[in-house]
Amino acid sequence: MIDRFLFPRSLPQLAVALLVALPWSGAAAAPLPEVEARAALAALEGADGDAARAAIDRILEARDQRFVGPLIELIRASELGIAGPGTRVVAARTLEDLTGQELGTRWPDWVRWYAGTELEAPPGFVGWKGRLLGRIDENFESLLRDEYPRTIRPEEIVWGGVAYEGIPALDEPPHVPAGKADYLGDGEPVFGIVIDGVARAYPQRILDWHEMVNDVIAGVPFSLAYCTLCGSGIAYDGRVEGVGKVDFGSSGFLMRSNKLMVDRGTRTLWNQLTGKPVLGPLADRPLRLAVLPSVVTTWGEWRRRHPDTTVLSPKTGFDRPYDPGAAYAGYFASADTMFPVRRAREELPPKARIFALQKDGRSKAWAVADLLAADVTNTDHLGEPYVLVARAESISVDGESVRSGKARYDAGAEVRAYRRGSHRFTPGATPDELVDAAGKVWRVTEAALVGPDGTSLPREPGVLAYWFGWTSFHPLTELASESQAGAQAPVTATP
Repeated sequence: MIDRFLFPRSLPQLAVALLVALPWSGAAAAPLPEVEARAALAALEGADGDAARAAIDRILEARDQRFVGPLIELIRASELGIAGPGTRVVAARTLEDLTGQELGTRWPDWVRWYAGTELEAPPGFVGWKGRLLGRIDENFESLLRDEYPRTIRPEEIVWGGVAYEGIPALDEPPHVPAGKADYLGDGEPVFGIVIDGVARAYPQRILDWHEMVNDVIAGVPFSLAYCTLCGSGIAYDGRVEGVGKVDFGSSGFLMRSNKLMVDRGTRTLWNQLTGKPVLGPLADRPLRLAVLPSVVTTWGEWRRRHPDTTVLSPKTGFDRPYDPGAAYAGYFASADTMFPVRRAREELPPKARIFALQKDGRSKAWAVADLLAADVTNTDHLGEPYVLVARAESISVDGESVRSGKARYDAGAEVRAYRRGSHRFTPGATPDELVDAAGKVWRVTEAALVGPDGTSLPREPGVLAYWFGWTSFHPLTELASESQAGAQAPVTATP
């Protein structure tokens, strides 16, 4: 209802008064006391235009930059129709006065600028933001509460355009044997997972519409968390020490254009790329989801390696057009991000594909284009020797988005990492083989490299992602020297 919106009805008078007053830039004063700061937030949220005007006058008088975050929220709220239509102009002029930035009402520019600051929000902001976004979906208010612990700046959480669980997860969905998967072409991209010798594939064109699968293979519960915006699908073990079994859904929120997933048991928000809880009941615990090895490959190649595999059925119980690219072909083909992100690193294009490994909390990344060119890369990270195997081509898809039409896009590539010990490897006669310095042939499997005498070198789980997404949360990532010159740019959309 409009009378719940910020600056309702009386907005024109408020806007006129503020636009006259805003050029004032008096001397800095102390930030508002906590009680007054909370009252100012409440006034900005409420229906009393005079109270909102008085609150902004006090914020400007105190030069209280803690209110920069809430004012940016108001610009977006006005755009979304959950605040009065003129609120964005008032908020923008107030922001420019407080910060000296001339960004007008351009919400994306304010988001990128704010991400590069160390500003903090006033007390009570999390609950205030929850109530504001609760006008879209009441579930949002229960996710964002002041009493919850957090490890992130809640100002950086943005609404992703869908309701809570509006992108429905697949919970132990039906699968079919490979021989009955006549709905898949050999060249189609899939996520492949093997647990205790049991193989299963998940077509990307189905997961594009769901972004989360909670499943069980060989008795092991896991969640395949797929952030379409970051180009990253990660299989997380569903068994968390001290918590028990967890399964996830889509919260409807993003941070730096990355999915914030929610565990259904505690409704804690978790970062999809780090596997850590960031806001909610579990956020003050030193938890991190264990990563299970997975791979992006083609259905034909996966079926060749694993003829006994099962594969996700399109009979999910949801009515979606599961055609290639139907959900995101235009985005996958574009060089742009869908939501504003401040670039943490610029050595590679934002949506260049990278493969990353982590050890002792530190990361190293390789441009996928370089790995494909090399076939086999003997490398190391923090003193641990690895071999990266990427012997197939980049997977290209001719898709058609229901929104933007036809496009050809890069869907990733098949990359596996193994600990190599003292060995160095070169490509073997087939994609399933590597050769060591002594000329001995090793088999490439999902679990390990297996030598002729049965010796095995274990698989190391890695992450395939867009460069912008990975470095947004791992800004100190070491970029392999051979990748410094650049990486393959996204394929552009066809006319």
